Amino acid sequence: MLTGLEAVFFYLFAFVAVAAAFMVISARNPVHSVLYLILTFFNAAALFLLTGAEFLAMILLVVYVGAVAVLFLFVVMMLDVDFAELKHGALQYAPIGAMVGLILAAELIIVLAGYSFAPDLASEVAKPIPAIAERHNTAALGDILYTDYIYFFQIAGMILLVAMIGAIVLTLRHKVGVKRQNISAQVARRPETAIEIRKVETGEGI
Repeated sequence: MLTGLEAVFFYLFAFVAVAAAFMVISARNPVHSVLYLILTFFNAAALFLLTGAEFLAMILLVVYVGAVAVLFLFVVMMLDVDFAELKHGALQYAPIGAMVGLILAAELIIVLAGYSFAPDLASEVAKPIPAIAERHNTAALGDILYTDYIYFFQIAGMILLVAMIGAIVLTLRHKVGVKRQNISAQVARRPETAIEIRKVETGEGI
């Protein structure tokens, strides 16, 4: 249970996170949307810290804020993207988005209702959460992730690798007339073909 001061900070971080998340989708400037997204991640990390999940908080800051959000910011600022054209016709997908939102809301209601009707459910799982004095949650998470679910972890890494390679292959475009590096030709070069020595007389050019 949260104490009085912890409850104040919880509601503060939660309110800022929800407000920043709303500004992500309502801001007209895409750069401002990315900045609001970073603010949302910071407040979500603070909420994780309040609940004792410091590992998830640091992962959220390092991976999402330090990599994903910064990458979005660079892409938005460097590419000349016509966002007005991208948003054109977005209303036609509103029914699908509303349906997905209702499904997610129903799932959250089912989870919260199940927790309310069975508050002792956490003590009946196969892998009970160890006491923090015995094992920190980061170490306990590593025990489960790299022992019981190591194969699923490796499969997820392979899926991400295949997705990254596919994105590179799909977006790679070879332009005519652009010089590219040829590694095999560079390695096969010999001094006779790589260097040309010319004797230039004094006062004359090549």
